[in-house]
Amino acid sequence: MAKLLKFITSILLLATLSFIYLYQTTLNKIFLTLAITFGTCFYHFIMRLIVGLIFSVTMENRVDYHKHWFQIRQFEKRVYRKLKVKKWKDRMPTYDVDQFDMKKHSLDEIAQSMTQAELVHEVIVIFSFVPIIAGYWFGSYPVFIITSIMAALFDLIFVMMQRYNRDRIIKIMMLRHKKMV
Repeated sequence: MAKLLKFITSILLLATLSFIYLYQTTLNKIFLTLAITFGTCFYHFIMRLIVGLIFSVTMENRVDYHKHWFQIRQFEKRVYRKLKVKKWKDRMPTYDVDQFDMKKHSLDEIAQSMTQAELVHEVIVIFSFVPIIAGYWFGSYPVFIITSIMAALFDLIFVMMQRYNRDRIIKIMMLRHKKMV
């Protein structure tokens, strides 16, 4: 998945630069529209890669998942049941599946990776709204608002998935600990 995301990001950058060049040489508005569209998509992809990289370098999957923020609330459990997270969570793409491999990592390490992934997606949700600022220069606020909301909702899916799975991993760890005692 990592290679695919980097490849798509590169293609989006090339498309953005190409349409900027075409607009500047022809002043045809369709090229400006395409440059803005591909530029916005490029932003969403590069921002995700950069946020993930920053967290990987600074935290190295060492996150205290015991902190209050990371504890699953009762209302969340109801929401996850209603949204049937259990049914679709395994079909979602994973940037680096090795981080969640039980053969390579302990359950504690996996829980920390899940917590870091949650943080990454929470920050991405916030940064998803930055393109709205571009409406100041380009107009078309509804387009920037809609794409920002859609991008944020997409990442909220991953936040829910990490929280749901981490809660299950923690329960398994607690059961194993009780058996050892």
